[in-house]
Amino acid sequence: MLYRKLTLLLALVALATACGDTAPIEPVAEGTSVTTVTTTTLAPPATETAPTSTSAPPAFPVVVTAANGSIEIPARPAAIVSMSATHTEMLYAIGAGEQIVAVDAFSNYPPEAPVTDLTGFSPNVEAIIGYDTDLVVTDGDWDGSSMGTLSELGVPVLILPAATTLDDVYAEIETLGSATGNTSEAVALVMDMKTEIDDLIASLPQQSEPPTFYHELDASYYSVTSETFIGHIYSLMGLENIADAVGDESFGYPQLSEEYILQQDPDLIFLADTICCDTSAATLAQRPGWDTLTAVNNGSVVELNDDISSRWGPRIVDHISAVARAVIAVTDD
Repeated sequence: MLYRKLTLLLALVALATACGDTAPIEPVAEGTSVTTVTTTTLAPPATETAPTSTSAPPAFPVVVTAANGSIEIPARPAAIVSMSATHTEMLYAIGAGEQIVAVDAFSNYPPEAPVTDLTGFSPNVEAIIGYDTDLVVTDGDWDGSSMGTLSELGVPVLILPAATTLDDVYAEIETLGSATGNTSEAVALVMDMKTEIDDLIASLPQQSEPPTFYHELDASYYSVTSETFIGHIYSLMGLENIADAVGDESFGYPQLSEEYILQQDPDLIFLADTICCDTSAATLAQRPGWDTLTAVNNGSVVELNDDISSRWGPRIVDHISAVARAVIAVTDD
């Protein structure tokens, strides 16, 4: 529960600082051959050619662009430390798992990830460099100094903040592919994700009135608006978010009142607090007055995996699939 509260607080900070300037490009010593990688959104899958196993290995050094500027990576990393659960998932999905030597305490997927007691909230610089680390990946410099200290010690650091759109997700996967020498695998993953997501969205029925929904982060009724990444996903699927009308200064994470939720009577309820808070469709129906809700009576309360619905990694496809099934079921009713 503490981690969820910290995550929510840090998400608000990330949103507030997302528009900051990036650091200037550092000069490269004369005589050094450098491959510069500019991260762009990939073209639609139909215009791309899938990479083959005969592709030449990427050249190093490379320069990739992250939130903390243009970062030179002198050689293919062999000792990566991931300080972000989302980026741990991305790294494994592009085939960089064997290059990872340590991940933070919350990187619980995939199961083979080498979990440690490291935390991105208060990084232990000495412990990080103790792995002979040659690349650190994180979603923010949360204590304001540790990532800078690592850079000063000669360890490349990539700060890749929380995504707000699917294009952000694809761009981060591309960046990690370039930074780790797994470029073709990253391109293939993005193409696969785009194809699956496009197919899922295309499978949704056309409706004159969009279904309304409530996304629950915890039992105190914190939710998300369409400003957030997960809220953006719901918008792409043609759903109407009851939290959007609140209009407070919550940076996309308002706390709704029970009275407001009951009054709105959403068509769908998505529970993203099944793991942290043991919330289920059954326990939700036991709340006073909730048994009268349309979603409860129609069996349209969807139990999500907290981790999948709070991260912007490759498993977002699983989340979209679960939502699509619920939307189709509501329409059939």
